[in-house]
Amino acid sequence: MPHDLDHTDPPSDLEFRVKALVSLLVEKGLVYPAALDALIDTYENKVGPRNGAKVIAKSWSEPDYKAWLLDDATEAIASLGFTGRQGEHMMAVENTPSLHSVVVFKLCSCYPWPVLGLPPVWCKAAPYRSRVVSGPRGVLREFGTELPEDVEVRVWDSTAEMRYLVLPMRQDGMDNWDALRLKYLVSRNSMIEVEPAKTPAMAAAE
Repeated sequence: MPHDLDHTDPPSDLEFRVKALVSLLVEKGLVYPAALDALIDTYENKVGPRNGAKVIAKSWSEPDYKAWLLDDATEAIASLGFTGRQGEHMMAVENTPSLHSVVVFKLCSCYPWPVLGLPPVWCKAAPYRSRVVSGPRGVLREFGTELPEDVEVRVWDSTAEMRYLVLPMRQDGMDNWDALRLKYLVSRNSMIEVEPAKTPAMAAAE
């Protein structure tokens, strides 16, 4: 689905420079494409999102921390050591049985790298950005997220002045799980909320 959407915006000068540098390093045998891909995958899908997953898991298991996160996300997240550039001006929004929030990012500076890791290509693509605003249910459906008609869908436009993180709903079967286990049910996509958090049964089946 949106994972293979083309980025219709022309690449920036910086992107051209990075691609040229990578090509040169590969050509000279200083960088191996497979190793580079593995490094990018680590930071995109493991290291970065794991920070945010710890934030969500702690909020699920500790009511006081959840209240702090919803009141002052920047400070609550920083208390776990996840700070730095583009980790400022954070706001957490909570999904409920009657409200489903989804986040859109117009620029890289809008994306909270310290908690979500590297932004996926589809997330920055113009088709995703425009379609999630005009028809969010259709985009969510393409990710496999089907919502009842009586659930309100709210799109949050992340900016450099306010970066949003979605607090997904707890799923069935989580009651006896502690934060150390809960974090494995949270993905980057569930903190943008194009997909819900996993259930324990889903995690066990993987």
